[in-house]
Amino acid sequence: MSAVAAAGFDAQGELGDDARVAAAMRGFLRDLGATGALHLDACVRCGQCAKACHFHTTTGEAKYTPIYKLEPLRRAWLREASPFAPLVRALGWVKPPGIDELHEWQELLYDSCTLCGRCTLACPMGIDIAELVKQARHGLFEAGLVPARLALMDRAARQWGSTATPGEDLPDILAEVAAEHGVEIPCDLERADILVTAAPAELSDHTKSLADAAKILNRIGARWTMHREGFDASNIGYNNGDIALQEKLTRALVDTALKIGAKTVILPECGHAYGAARWEAARWYGKAPPVRIVHMTEYLDELIASGRIRVKPIAATATFHDPCQIVRRGGLEAAARRVLAALGFELIELADHGLTGYCCGGGGGVVSNPRAAPLRQKVFELKREQVQATGAKRLVTSCGQCRITLEMGARQAQWDKPVESLLELVADNLAD
Repeated sequence: MSAVAAAGFDAQGELGDDARVAAAMRGFLRDLGATGALHLDACVRCGQCAKACHFHTTTGEAKYTPIYKLEPLRRAWLREASPFAPLVRALGWVKPPGIDELHEWQELLYDSCTLCGRCTLACPMGIDIAELVKQARHGLFEAGLVPARLALMDRAARQWGSTATPGEDLPDILAEVAAEHGVEIPCDLERADILVTAAPAELSDHTKSLADAAKILNRIGARWTMHREGFDASNIGYNNGDIALQEKLTRALVDTALKIGAKTVILPECGHAYGAARWEAARWYGKAPPVRIVHMTEYLDELIASGRIRVKPIAATATFHDPCQIVRRGGLEAAARRVLAALGFELIELADHGLTGYCCGGGGGVVSNPRAAPLRQKVFELKREQVQATGAKRLVTSCGQCRITLEMGARQAQWDKPVESLLELVADNLAD
């Protein structure tokens, strides 16, 4: 039995331990770049990132300090690519990471990091710790050391173009959703101005969100479609460190939009979809994406501001969970609040909100990783306490994955607070 299997950590493929270490080292360094190297050298071990991390805050365990999660990456850089790498190796100043350490770092990089970026915001040296964690995941993916459930989703997306369903099944799924909710959902139109994408939950448990997007687009008379060749925006390659798959899934969206003449791609209420498509698409095209890519929250804000839709006010208090990838990493803090204001909510902010808001605990693939459930639940308790402290009647968010994570936490804690979708609230309160 291999050391990987004996330790109980997940592994893919038939590589021996030495080969896994070598593959990890190559993966750590392949996409590091000059900026990443400078960031690794800039850390002054001040501990501010530890205070910012929800996993460290809720457990008190030093191993969850964000910068510590980058130790294998730092050691790979020092030994193999730094200016003094030959001397470092010759004098044995820095040891290469061993297979047992990579086992440990599988938990630290995948189970106990949501890529939320709160540590990045807190770092006085400006180190983008979350981005470096994402790059470190490249190494573990290359070594075949990804949590089993995430690896399964990766294989599905490679085969189907989606973790949810093959593209050939999309027309039937959309027909069922359309019939269930009484709304027209165009599919596979040869020409359209807007390509609408989905997250997996919108094709299964949260079909109302997909139907409500259709309701709003039909209300304004948009020429739009969904398309089997590019429909799933949740990019599992982005989360796993599978660069080839990340590119494939992003290109599927953008290239499909170009094929049908669409000028705009609308992303669903999904945080990591926003990061992968909006901010990283340029790396695949070598320039700004050839189509406009917007998040649903951004689009709703524009529709309301322009008067293309009007909404009826809701007389209630609400608090808002800020999705990390959409707000802290994506910049849509004000957009969501303008939509909430248009809906007439009296907004009562969480103690930590906006750019400093705490993660739901399930981002970066953590919600899909059963092994991480105990850690995820600890973070949920932190969020629950902050929500309860507001006294607000309603809890709203603009990310479907955050919604799923918070719903899972609520069931585990037997907490009866519903988590509401900003998109669904807008659709339910459209004014004539």
